[in-house]
Amino acid sequence: MKQILVIEDEPEMRRNLLTILKLEKFQPLGAENGRIGLEMAKREKPDLILCDVMMPELDGHGVLEALRQDEDTASIPFIFLTAKGEKADLRSGMNLGADDYLTKPVAKKDLLHAIAARLLRSEQTAQREFKPDFSSYQPLLQLDLTPRVAEVLLWVAQGKTNGDIATILGISESTVKKHLLEIFAKLGVETRSAATLRALEALSSRT
Repeated sequence: MKQILVIEDEPEMRRNLLTILKLEKFQPLGAENGRIGLEMAKREKPDLILCDVMMPELDGHGVLEALRQDEDTASIPFIFLTAKGEKADLRSGMNLGADDYLTKPVAKKDLLHAIAARLLRSEQTAQREFKPDFSSYQPLLQLDLTPRVAEVLLWVAQGKTNGDIATILGISESTVKKHLLEIFAKLGVETRSAATLRALEALSSRT
């Protein structure tokens, strides 16, 4: 049974999320602020974390930054829960290493889809024994890509959609598509999955 930690300071929202997760046979944990959530994450090491951005004591960005700096929690899939219109917060959060974001109020279908996608990617990465470091696109330059195109591939490898990447990098979606076609051509691949595999290999340190 997968354990999911919900860090959310709004009681009703937190209860709703915990109820949905419990009914879907997950093992949910709840934390009412970022400080408590961070302590629980380090103690329990959940399979995935859902975290609000704006919270008292320690906001979502602070929680994510602390988790990514700790080797024991650095690879836990992390999904931000954001209010509408928090574009700037979203971009900075993704740059810190968030895996995804959901806009509140969260539809059950979108919630479960995002969770399933992140858990699957986490399992696939573990099975392939990849240990990718997503902190920089520099290793991707060895694939004969320009810095901007390598930056796009870095986010593709983390499962982001073209729309997500456009928002994170502050460019148009059509520009993202153009860079993606260049990635396919340079790597000699035809799909995002194949490009992701090449990127994970380049970003991983083999033991």
